[in-house]
Amino acid sequence: MPELTVVGIGADGWDGLAPSGRHAVEAAEVVMGSGRQLGLVPDGSAAKVAWPSPLSEALPGLLAEYGERRICVLASGDPTFHGIGTTLTRLLGAGAVRVIPHPSSVSLACARLGWPQDQVQVVSLVGRPTDLVQPHVQPGRRLVVLSWGAQTPAEVAQLLTARGFGASEFTVLEQLAAPGELVRTTTAATWDHEVDALNVIGVLCRADQDAPLLPTTPGLPDSAYESDGQLTKREVRAVTLSRLAPIPGQLLWDVGGGAGSIAIEWSRHHPTCKAVAIEKDPDRAKRLERNAATLGVAVRTVVGAAPEALAGLEAPDAVFVGGGATAGGMIEACWAALAPGGRLVVNGVTLETEVLIARWYAELGGDLVRLSVERAAPVGGMTGWRPAMPVTIWSVTK
Repeated sequence: MPELTVVGIGADGWDGLAPSGRHAVEAAEVVMGSGRQLGLVPDGSAAKVAWPSPLSEALPGLLAEYGERRICVLASGDPTFHGIGTTLTRLLGAGAVRVIPHPSSVSLACARLGWPQDQVQVVSLVGRPTDLVQPHVQPGRRLVVLSWGAQTPAEVAQLLTARGFGASEFTVLEQLAAPGELVRTTTAATWDHEVDALNVIGVLCRADQDAPLLPTTPGLPDSAYESDGQLTKREVRAVTLSRLAPIPGQLLWDVGGGAGSIAIEWSRHHPTCKAVAIEKDPDRAKRLERNAATLGVAVRTVVGAAPEALAGLEAPDAVFVGGGATAGGMIEACWAALAPGGRLVVNGVTLETEVLIARWYAELGGDLVRLSVERAAPVGGMTGWRPAMPVTIWSVTK
């Protein structure tokens, strides 16, 4: 197969292409891209092939069909930044793909806004739920949001306002670098405009006075979760997550998910952290999914009883057992699923679970702590300490 060339192109079209990009298009026998992108380059001898939908399923077949011809793929902006250049390199290998980048929409947006690119958080909502913005909404944070159409700015403005960040500086940049470029700034709370489908959003986050602080560090307030009582409490959650040690790109199993707080805060640590929550109660599983959406992460929920429900799941890098540890074969299954370097953390509040933990601690070692938390509460007309049930936490690395 001849080398495939990917050319980044902006809304300014042919006029904005560097000579190398123009030459790649002119030399191609087949030019692939979206209908909009194909319309930006002049017709020539090359066949123009518009992307089908869904593209991910059709792409290998398209490449095989035209594989012996010189192919040029058009991509928006920088093809390796949330673009098809990355997909093609993964499929064909870096040596088979030549990429000619164009300024990305993020670099153009930062140039218009006067923002340093190294100090912004980029959030892509292309094909993804708007709630994924949530973890990045923090006081003073600069966000560049990649839209998925004309409806995205209104959805993001509504999310910010509901989150208590309606005062945020809210800029929508349409048709960047094209003759029809338009940049409009309001606050999130007052945004009310129709926009072009080709847009990005710049947000300078400003919190309202009563906006709750929801950082990405472990230990969110218990009030951040909808719960029926099956919730790992704030202080215990922070200690538990410190033992699980979230690492970007790694996968957690949260066994006995309950309200999902461990899986959710693992996922909020970094956008590439992944989590699967296993919960046998269907109502709790639905509640867990609502909590994940509210707090802006994608947690996969498996409804079923462990350890049977663990079969066939992707191997984890860390496992938390917050419920059902005494079920037959539970610890064995979780331990066996971990690769070397994987972490297992088991929490227990009952004597039966403590006995089990003590036996496994004697066999595998690790770290064993007992955490007791007391909270100030009214005692008559004064204040005293009310202890919560102590929690035993066993953590071990394979």
